[in-house]
Amino acid sequence: MKGTWMTVHPLHSTKAAYVRRDGRWDDLERLRTSSPMYDATIEEIDGRRIRVGDHWLSDFASCNYLGFDLDPQIMDAVDPYIRTWGTHPSWSRLLGNPKPYIEIEERLTELLGAPDTLLLPTITHIHMSVIPILAGKGMIFLDSQSHKTIYDGCMNAKGLGATVQRFRANDPDHLEELLKAAPAGVTRLVAMDGVNSMTGLAPDIARFAQVCRENNALLYVDEAHGFGVIGERSEHETSPYGSRGNAIVRYAGETYDNIVLVGGFSKSYSSLMAFLALPTWLKNHLKVAAPPYLYSGPSPTASLATVMAGMDVNEQRGDAIRADLYRKTMKVLNHVRALGLYTPNTGTTPIIELPLAQGEDIQEVGQFLWDRGIYVTLAAYPLVPRDQVGFRVQVTAANTDAELDQLNAVLSELASGLRLRDAA
Repeated sequence: MKGTWMTVHPLHSTKAAYVRRDGRWDDLERLRTSSPMYDATIEEIDGRRIRVGDHWLSDFASCNYLGFDLDPQIMDAVDPYIRTWGTHPSWSRLLGNPKPYIEIEERLTELLGAPDTLLLPTITHIHMSVIPILAGKGMIFLDSQSHKTIYDGCMNAKGLGATVQRFRANDPDHLEELLKAAPAGVTRLVAMDGVNSMTGLAPDIARFAQVCRENNALLYVDEAHGFGVIGERSEHETSPYGSRGNAIVRYAGETYDNIVLVGGFSKSYSSLMAFLALPTWLKNHLKVAAPPYLYSGPSPTASLATVMAGMDVNEQRGDAIRADLYRKTMKVLNHVRALGLYTPNTGTTPIIELPLAQGEDIQEVGQFLWDRGIYVTLAAYPLVPRDQVGFRVQVTAANTDAELDQLNAVLSELASGLRLRDAA
């Protein structure tokens, strides 16, 4: 569909500015203006219940998987940090680092079993700044279903001289073909997700790492949704998620050779902070080459406090929390599967995508969920391809069993009305 042009009169200007309206976003704009689940103002929370206006809903749109956003031990940690460090560090990290930054990096490095770690404000910051540095004028091999922020980072690198090729999602053999066909002597960066933000599935990292090592490529993995949930396997683990929540590399029993892992504290740890697990030499290079380290305002003091306290909670009772999260997730997944509904999540992670039988029903289905007190992430085109339009349920440890029962009952209603896609 061709875009149209609209006139905008900015403040303090007597001249009209012209902004192109892209028709690709029409479906999403209609939802934004008509659905109460888009651009909502949340006025109050009570556990994992939220109030929008005078309407209370059970929240399944949160990514606070471990419930750390509501943990009293973690909340109590904020005030002492602010009294010590103020509300926000006033330096870029290149100029000065409050000591908690260094303490977090040391603890995180041990938790991940990585050679070193570097903290930056957000994963988006990392993708946009670090991918171009790693790729240079070489080649990037991009998973075709990678998150939009990885794609944007790769396009930024392309604009600076890199070449980008896509490989089929979760297909290491196709990646291997492309790597073997690449010119000798060029930098090779493979960029992909860990636990996928929509399907909830984890790729075969061991196989991808093998392909990259055999073809002199660096594997760059975005583990936004896996960090804190999945971790190293052991005979003492409390659930199939593994232990310690130390992310996909350890979950797969892999090393960090030829792997840069990117993760965030904004999901499981409910804190504004992100990180790279990487060699020390690369960490030191990024300190003078990555713009967020040089120029960005750093994470606020409250995030330093909640990350540190979250690490304490993770050590003390994280595996018990993950066991409860697994139980609650399976309560929903088992119900979805018993209803014969299709979800790409064939595993056990707490991300449950439910495509609609008819994508054009998304507005009506969203209203149906709203009316029954269920808040989810609506996935409209072009956020997802048209054949994947639907909604995403995210289970957290803070959701109650009563809320899960409410969700399952509403999913049963949707299934009986043939609104959701059948597994067959």
